[in-house]
Amino acid sequence: MESVLTSTPRIAIQGIPGAFHEIAARQFFGDDIALEACDSFPILFRSLNEEKADFGVMAIENSVAGTILPNYALLRNSKYTIAGEVYLRIEHQLMALSGQTIEDIYEVHSHPMAILQCQKFFEAYPQIKLIETSDTAESALNIQKKQLRGVAAIAGELAAEHYNLEILHRGIETHKRNFTRFLILKKKGTISLDENLLDKASLCFNLVHKVGSLSQILLVLGSHGMNLTKIQSLPLVGREWQYFFHIDLEFDSYQQYKLALSAIKPLVEELKILGEYPKGNK
Repeated sequence: MESVLTSTPRIAIQGIPGAFHEIAARQFFGDDIALEACDSFPILFRSLNEEKADFGVMAIENSVAGTILPNYALLRNSKYTIAGEVYLRIEHQLMALSGQTIEDIYEVHSHPMAILQCQKFFEAYPQIKLIETSDTAESALNIQKKQLRGVAAIAGELAAEHYNLEILHRGIETHKRNFTRFLILKKKGTISLDENLLDKASLCFNLVHKVGSLSQILLVLGSHGMNLTKIQSLPLVGREWQYFFHIDLEFDSYQQYKLALSAIKPLVEELKILGEYPKGNK
């Protein structure tokens, strides 16, 4: 990606500096980036629409917590496309102002998903009250800004660096194989990638209301050598009991992938390509 950028890219992320979205952005683009912090995913898309950022980084699924369903609708209804993906191992750290131990802590603040992913660790500390907040990194910032002693945050290591907090315990997440997949978003038509680099695509479509229509599509894709890595259904608003299907495909040949697309077009309605991109390193 760096080779097609002429200046420091402006990256819209959900959350503030130190959030896992920033870590994912740096993993994809490198450290020479300018961040546009957004309070929510809809605001992230608004920032892109208002050209406050050149790219967006958006979490789409977690290996423990599952899919962030509203983000599929945001992407499907936008003018943006997927330019790449990042798989990031989520390692949660317990952090606080320096000079304290966990025995000094009576409250821990973090995003509800982070708290859920660290629940087992806190079984040994029943005196600690777990407080839900809107963001992991913002919880860390708040401790530093208000100089809250006796209060800790669950966040990533980058948040501890940004906000000068001491890590009391590392890797407190229950499941160590905890990964989040982030999508890299760009405006359609702004950057063209060499098709020889492309080996993954994200599509969405809805089906003709007919028995066996989905299985027929899957058979066609399989016969063309497509590796289906994800399928997700979402209700089609205003059309009861009909669904949009989001699928991810991996392939060895871009030409074979294009043939597979042609083969399924007569079987689907509203086929939309959400992105063709190099698959991320798992």
